[in-house]
Amino acid sequence: MNFLDNHLLSLLIFSPLAGILPLSLVSNDRLQRSIAFLTTLIPLALSLRLLALFQGTSPFEFQEVVPWLPLFNVYYRLGLDGFSLPLVLLTTFLMPIIFLSCWEEPKKKIRQFLVFFLLLQTGMLGVFASLDLFLFYVFWEAMLIPMYFLIGLWGGPRRVYAALKFVLYTMVGSLLMLAAILALYSLAGKTFNLLDLYRLGLSETKQLLLFGAFALAFAVKVPLFPFHTWLPDAHVEAPTAGSVILAGVLLKMGTYGFVRFALPLFPQAVERLAPLFMILSVIGIVYGALVSMVQEDMKKLVAYSSVSHLGFVMLGIFSLTPQGIAGATLQMVNHGISTGALFLLVGMIYERRHSRQIADFGGLASSMPIFAMLFLIVSLSSLGLPGTNGFVGEFLILLGTYKVGPLFAAIGGIGIIFAAVYLLWMVRRVFFGPLNKKENRMLRDLTPREIGLLLPLVFLIFWIGFYPGFLLKRMDNAVNQLLENTVYFSHGNTQNN
Repeated sequence: MNFLDNHLLSLLIFSPLAGILPLSLVSNDRLQRSIAFLTTLIPLALSLRLLALFQGTSPFEFQEVVPWLPLFNVYYRLGLDGFSLPLVLLTTFLMPIIFLSCWEEPKKKIRQFLVFFLLLQTGMLGVFASLDLFLFYVFWEAMLIPMYFLIGLWGGPRRVYAALKFVLYTMVGSLLMLAAILALYSLAGKTFNLLDLYRLGLSETKQLLLFGAFALAFAVKVPLFPFHTWLPDAHVEAPTAGSVILAGVLLKMGTYGFVRFALPLFPQAVERLAPLFMILSVIGIVYGALVSMVQEDMKKLVAYSSVSHLGFVMLGIFSLTPQGIAGATLQMVNHGISTGALFLLVGMIYERRHSRQIADFGGLASSMPIFAMLFLIVSLSSLGLPGTNGFVGEFLILLGTYKVGPLFAAIGGIGIIFAAVYLLWMVRRVFFGPLNKKENRMLRDLTPREIGLLLPLVFLIFWIGFYPGFLLKRMDNAVNQLLENTVYFSHGNTQNN
């Protein structure tokens, strides 16, 4: 047990790769899907062990440090805190659900499809656990390859265009971030150790330049307005499982990057530019909501709603208040659960009807009552109804934002009203009214497998909605540490490196 606990993070990150060899040895489709699903239960079990052992009292727990490239002072350095733990849990929780959701699809190149997902999971977990900038960059870039193929090989008619657009946008930002990482390495005396870099006092000019490079990479990944244009194409063209992992976890890489790197490394630049990012955030909230209102494709509507919801997360982060940052971190998890569930539901109706056009439906509640009920619950959580997870996150974000900018909070509140309009409008047009299209009369309701994979998400929607303290308590120390460091260094305690 000691070996397990001492290397818990490493085992967690690389355990998805354990399924690749068995997958290469079997040819039966069902067996391959079963192996992949069972493999994802290993990181889920390890993450629950992490949750049980997590104390939340020290800056980083479960640390592992091993020399990797000693000549360049590169270390395999891992650790976990209150920001990364919820996202690790979200990743390991979503992956088994994703594999269950694609039990029937795709029907070609199944082994490659499953392997790319397992590789992707390792990359995502590595990003959340890295405490060495070089290691972080390796995991960050490693995620691009499997996601490119998942969209490009198993996506819709414009899949190649969407995959290329996704990669090009991300790579431009990533290259700037790489240049900033190398500059930091040089300025800090040749170290990539994040804990040492946190104590590096840079002049404000250098902070502004380096923050700009990091911020662009993270803003593209969020995606923050106006860097969002790759997102609708990627979501619409990706297979359902790809859309779920994109919305559920990959978009959180950007918001996590701001919290983990941009804020503590460049506090003076953050303090100077916070109003600009709050302006972009509220523009994204309103813009994403308005564009969602005019969508006729359900998947595209959900995709644009992500621009709005992640605008809330960015607003909370740049409020630089405890409530705002805790709410933003919680909302990262909430968005992964609620929007991931919405993409699953849209994928289920597409498998039956081969259409996502809202105009092709109407009155589905009478032919698919279970589907309608679950869709309504998830929509209500996405728009932030009290008692659901979305309400807690958005309330904390607006509370923290109100303390520093009441106008920003007011505009954010308008975004919640707009979310209710486009989501409830979609629900009304799809599920209520007369069932007057003969193609919809014989649509079968959800199968036990589909209900089974949605119920855990519905449980989390209500559990976080009624008992958010379980996660918020584990974030407290990380939020306080972040704000203490940011305030301390942003008030002139620099070494003018």
